[in-house]
Amino acid sequence: MNEFGMRELDVVVIGAGQAGLSAAYHLRRAGLEPDRDFVVLDHAPRPGGAWQFRWPSLTYGKVHGMHALPGMELTGADDSRPSSEVIGEYFDAYERRFGLRVHRPVEVSAVREGKAGRLLVETSEGTYTPRALISATGTWDRPFWPRYPGQDTFRGRQLHTANYPGPEEFAGRRVVVVGGGASGTQHLMEIAGAAAATYWVTRRPPVFREGPFGEVQGRAAVAMVEERVRRGLPPQSVVSVTGLPLNDAVRRAREDGVLDRLPMFERITPDGVAWADGRTVDADVILWATGFRAAVDHLAPLKLREPGGGIRVEDTRAVRDARVHLVGYGPSASTIGANRAGRAAVRSIMRLLNSTGDAGGADNVVSDDDWVDGVPA
Repeated sequence: MNEFGMRELDVVVIGAGQAGLSAAYHLRRAGLEPDRDFVVLDHAPRPGGAWQFRWPSLTYGKVHGMHALPGMELTGADDSRPSSEVIGEYFDAYERRFGLRVHRPVEVSAVREGKAGRLLVETSEGTYTPRALISATGTWDRPFWPRYPGQDTFRGRQLHTANYPGPEEFAGRRVVVVGGGASGTQHLMEIAGAAAATYWVTRRPPVFREGPFGEVQGRAAVAMVEERVRRGLPPQSVVSVTGLPLNDAVRRAREDGVLDRLPMFERITPDGVAWADGRTVDADVILWATGFRAAVDHLAPLKLREPGGGIRVEDTRAVRDARVHLVGYGPSASTIGANRAGRAAVRSIMRLLNSTGDAGGADNVVSDDDWVDGVPA
């Protein structure tokens, strides 16, 4: 701690979801020690990242593409259990196995320019002054709510995926689901069995993907998202450019008319929604499955945003400040992408720290040979 009561260390990691834990794992592999050389801060009340807030009906068996954290597989999971429980327990075990010592709940209010090349990270537990920062804050805290004329007059209930409670609360209700992504289709298929009526509204016709989704298609999708980030535009999710997988459950829902899509309405009325051609639908609930935006407001004092509204990133480094790395952002906003981004960020940070001679006593970069079975050798 310096003379001003600020704690000096090498790296601050903000967020303990997939991306943050991956980064913390690789920091340990590089020889840095938790609470001495780096710290992981998380605002959530318990382990699990954003998964801990998922709705109970999203069981582990319904999760698409959950990739294990580096160094420790998730084995023996019960597909019928809520994903929030399964993944929360897995993340908890992971933190304990690798001694990551996550500080929680801790709110990070701002990251500012400090002195002598350091950053100032202002938090609810005090101020840190690191040489480098890994922002792994994801998107869950910034649900996107579109605005439409008449929205404030609606007498029913409006919800977002972020606070979706599961299908039981929609029993006997007339529900408009807005959004053409995976969450919207999942909500619809669940709610249809309980609701009096459901209506699916999207801005664009949904694209259903048949057949396997292999490495070539995956690389192409990531490249599309990555290009936006390189141009300084707000990132799209990887899922938004892959289309919706046409599995057996989706096929049945289409055959049953559950996924009959309506174009976007023009306005919201006190009793429902209305289109420009005069059509109206009465509704008790509007469920906005309209996605999320990157939670990066804490970085605002550093002025990293480009004119296009996003933060331009090369690999994981913010172009405007090479000390700042964003993982789980844009092309790395998937479980496997977050793992790779965590490793890439630490490689870059270790080069930075070693070049200044301030790497907490470590003089290496991430290698594959210094740990045995995921435990320091």
